[in-house]
Amino acid sequence: MELTGIRIYPLKSAMGLSRESALVHPWGLEGDRRWAVVGEDGENLWLGEFSRMVSVRARDLAGGGLALSAPGLPDLTVPPATGPAVPVGFSGLDRAVAADEAAHAWFTRLLGCPARLVWLDDPRLRPVSARHGGLPGDVVSFAWDAPLLLTSAASLRRLDDWIAEGALERGEVPPQPLSVARFRPNVVVDGAEPYAEDGWAGVRIGEVDFRVSESCDRCAVTTIDPDTWVKGKEPLRTLARHRRWDGKTWFGVRLVPRNPGAIRVGDPVTPS
Repeated sequence: MELTGIRIYPLKSAMGLSRESALVHPWGLEGDRRWAVVGEDGENLWLGEFSRMVSVRARDLAGGGLALSAPGLPDLTVPPATGPAVPVGFSGLDRAVAADEAAHAWFTRLLGCPARLVWLDDPRLRPVSARHGGLPGDVVSFAWDAPLLLTSAASLRRLDDWIAEGALERGEVPPQPLSVARFRPNVVVDGAEPYAEDGWAGVRIGEVDFRVSESCDRCAVTTIDPDTWVKGKEPLRTLARHRRWDGKTWFGVRLVPRNPGAIRVGDPVTPS
């Protein structure tokens, strides 16, 4: 089995960027989800509700700051965040640093509601919740419940087969295979049996060991086409048929690094 893909998300809920290699920190991959967009009350403006977020391309700049682009809006260069600490509503974290007013205005225009761009200046501040498999000392960026998310290419192929079978049963034309981007993974592996990851307690990728903190329950974000920003029924309809238990649907596993290091596409992957 080997590592076939690495993706980072400089801005939470925005477009993912493919990488050939990445540094692994205790809180996640270098450059992953240190920026987020929140509302006036500090709550995360969730991609499942604001699907246009996935149209945003965000790129970290040398020396800090962020380059932003999105269809229908002028490109924007955001300087390093030096604003006041403002309230945010992420679990385990109540403050983050505000970006400048131009960034707030850009996202307000994009989303059609008051919005603010914030920066997590110290990613060691936010613990991984014990409810999601966190242990004392585990920390996470603005990612949901763990530093990294792993998905399997073999599992996605099996899911695509199930979706095609269901379409034929309904007398419909089978859709094109789903993009892995719908599942917003940090690492994609191939070479295992479909859904073998369900049984892993840990995994080694290259020089880095990870603990599997939990399986990943899936939400409406996966139904958003990353190219059109339109919501559909898949893959939740099919996951509910084949991979539903405890009242949720499941795809992928969440990882906590056991040591820092670097990972690269092509690295061997060994589960435990």
